[in-house]
Amino acid sequence: MECARQVLRETFGYDDFRLAQAGVIAEVLAGRDALALMPTGGGKSLCYQIPALLRPGVAVVVSPLIALMEDQVAALRQLGLRAACLNSALDAGERAAVAEALRRGELDLLYLAPERLLGESMLALLGECPLALFAIDEAHCVSQWGHDFRPEYQQLRVLAERFPGVPRLALTATADARTRAEIIEQLALHDARQFISSFDRPNIRYTISEGDNARERLWRFIRDRHPEDAGIVYCLSRRRVEQVAAWLGDKGRVALPYHAGLPDAVRRAHQQRFQREEGVIVVATIAFGMGIDKPDVRFVAHLNLPRNIESYYQETGRAGRDGAPADAWLAYGLQDVITLRQMLESGEGSELYKRVARQKLDAMLGLCEMAGCRRQALLAYFDEPLAEPCGNCDNCLDPPPTWDATEAARMALSCVYRTGQRFGVHHVVNVLLGKRDERITRWGHDRLSTWGIGGDLDQNQWRALFRQLIALGYLQVDTEGHGGLRLAERARPLLRGEETLRLRQFRKPARARRPRATPAAESLGPDDEALFQALRRLRKELADAQGVPPYVIFNDRSLLDMVRLRPADRTAFLQVSGVGEHKAECYAGAFLAVIARHPGNG
Repeated sequence: MECARQVLRETFGYDDFRLAQAGVIAEVLAGRDALALMPTGGGKSLCYQIPALLRPGVAVVVSPLIALMEDQVAALRQLGLRAACLNSALDAGERAAVAEALRRGELDLLYLAPERLLGESMLALLGECPLALFAIDEAHCVSQWGHDFRPEYQQLRVLAERFPGVPRLALTATADARTRAEIIEQLALHDARQFISSFDRPNIRYTISEGDNARERLWRFIRDRHPEDAGIVYCLSRRRVEQVAAWLGDKGRVALPYHAGLPDAVRRAHQQRFQREEGVIVVATIAFGMGIDKPDVRFVAHLNLPRNIESYYQETGRAGRDGAPADAWLAYGLQDVITLRQMLESGEGSELYKRVARQKLDAMLGLCEMAGCRRQALLAYFDEPLAEPCGNCDNCLDPPPTWDATEAARMALSCVYRTGQRFGVHHVVNVLLGKRDERITRWGHDRLSTWGIGGDLDQNQWRALFRQLIALGYLQVDTEGHGGLRLAERARPLLRGEETLRLRQFRKPARARRPRATPAAESLGPDDEALFQALRRLRKELADAQGVPPYVIFNDRSLLDMVRLRPADRTAFLQVSGVGEHKAECYAGAFLAVIARHPGNG
């Protein structure tokens, strides 16, 4: 481990390990298997990169996406390490060169997709080479219950059979108890030691808002809190991705669509722009984002309800990887609840699968509708208690009022029953409000005892009530028709007066607070800010010249450290966080020259 600490300092430029890194690295160095769960941005990669340099042979890293492999390889080469990937983006000559380097023992790390690794020719080639370890990144992809299921991941247990003496390390940022058990079973990691770090990302502020006009609320959020920041906006459908990207473009932001229906070249170009330019917003389906290394994503927004908490946690975790303040913002409405329930019930899959998926959707809805601390509920889902409310979610910062919704809920349930348990929310609300449109009079619903009894609430309040009744399981949605409502078994005690019901009170979304300064500028005076911007410009020039993202050269935290320390020579430059020997050799001269030219030096 002393050697590991030396590599950490001299190669990667960090003074000490974080979270469970030291324990995981010690386990792998000893030749034993391990399962590591760390939050996004928690430093999972170092858990296999350092052993790769200290154990004989090449470390094989299983990675699910080409873009993720290429980012990792580019970052490692900046550190002077011998890294490569084999994927379909390479031509035949490039693939042959990588294979030859592997045979000659000229690689420290090799990144492969599971499909390529499992090919018999690849397994045979690896059988000819000394192997340091196998690292299985994004290991949650093994779970059929998960949000990123990849069937090929379940075949990776062959590594234990073909290479029994090589340690295997499974890593992920997202796995509840069920998923952890499945990772262990599917990958044959029964003897592996588990390292479970905190799931908490205290720098992320969680905000969930309900109601209509989600797109306008999104724009106010971006305009007021992140007017120049990079971010990701998730939508449920490809069509909405295209519409929202165009709409944000009309608002003056650089917003790029990303979904599986776009040509590979377009997706690749949009991802590269997001990684290499400042302030770009990607509007995407869940096809975008797994393993994104961009550290300065300042917000992740959802315009539709995620299917489960794992998806929500994984996607929001792409914000604030650098540890600076970031936002996770979600808007959802009644139609989201209905649509997801319909998609679930009408989709393929066994009854067991659907039952688990229903439970996961119910947990996500519960997170949205709760009046208490969001972070406490989110962490509790992953079996991690948080003793006190976090103080950095919307419910902590602006506690929502609650109300006794018992009588209103009984009215709503009675109206669903008396209209025949076949009509949707819009129609039932109109009956409660005493409206007389053509459908109401045609069905004679203006003669029901529930017609017009709901005048104490307006249409938005009734819709919010129905959304919560569906979320809490008092009402079910017809998945085969047009979203008609019917009573669930849980409604009986409420209708009989055997229980009461308190709910979040609907309120119009408050206007966002004044914009906060970007994390880079929060504590900088004019001279320091000028130097910071000059360092960013130099970083961009160097990155463009090499065709890599700027953060691969140095992240913002390293630049801020340069501003704070004002190093005047190479020895002082090595004290900057993230600066190792190789980066100092490559970049000290250029960055020291910029520092020397700015006021306040020394």
